[in-house]
Amino acid sequence: MDIPAYLNALTGLFVIIDPIGAALIFHSLVPPGEKRHRRIMAFKAIIISAVLLIVFGNYGEPLLEQLGISIHALRISGGLLLFYTAFNMVTEEIEYSTTEKKKDISVFPMSIPLLAGPGSLTLSILLFSKSGEASADIAVTAAILSIFTLTLVLMLISNYLKKIIGKTGDEILRRFLGVILAALAIQFVYDGIANITG
Repeated sequence: MDIPAYLNALTGLFVIIDPIGAALIFHSLVPPGEKRHRRIMAFKAIIISAVLLIVFGNYGEPLLEQLGISIHALRISGGLLLFYTAFNMVTEEIEYSTTEKKKDISVFPMSIPLLAGPGSLTLSILLFSKSGEASADIAVTAAILSIFTLTLVLMLISNYLKKIIGKTGDEILRRFLGVILAALAIQFVYDGIANITG
């Protein structure tokens, strides 16, 4: 396995998926007393999101080629989209309101747009397109599975996580990760422009 590719993918995915923030949002969307329902929703959301990222990451580029879109154009547009996501992470106010209503939140909003939204899907394509060898593809897949395993664990213990971190801790973490994501987004735009003009 390509360790540098794994660490690069792991960092990017951790920043954009934000497992801690996702777990806190999950906690607010599922009734606290429904332990079985919470487990089912957590597993469903993680499985759907992981499959989406791996499949779209591997086959998104050929699909784009069929549409006449180059990977360099995707890097630029994806970088701009990630920057917009990062800007929102830094500036937006997030409100958590606990619900008492039992409903299926695995696809919307947990999988799409939170865990497998436009930003993470774009990042997935960029990571797989950047990896030229099978070992790098395995590394990116392993990074996706690692991040979603961590997210699953945090979602399952979100009740305790909420007490430990609280709103202030999540706000600080979210702002910090937003700055990192903004830098990653600019790097994607730079790479895309450099490849088109180079």
